[in-house]
Amino acid sequence: MLALRPNCECCDCDLPPDADARICSFECTFCADCAEGKFAGRCPNCGGELVKRPVRPASALARFPASSERVRKAHKACA
Repeated sequence: MLALRPNCECCDCDLPPDADARICSFECTFCADCAEGKFAGRCPNCGGELVKRPVRPASALARFPASSERVRKAHKACA
C-alpha cells in the first residue's frame, strides 16, 4: 500500500492525501511544481518516471491513514 508521504522531498511543502503530488516506483514524493519544473518528470533519486500519485478515497483514509513521516533529501535543484 502506498505510504502517501505528507511532504515534497524537495521544497518540503505539505502534500495532503488529496494533493496533486508525483511519485516514482520507489515512492519518492514531490509536489507537481518541483516534479515538473525542477526535475522534468524524472526522479532525482533513481531516474525513474514521476507520475501522478493516486488519491486514496476519503472513506479509506480512516482505516488506512497517510504517513506522517516527513522525508527530505538534499538535491542540487532544491537549494
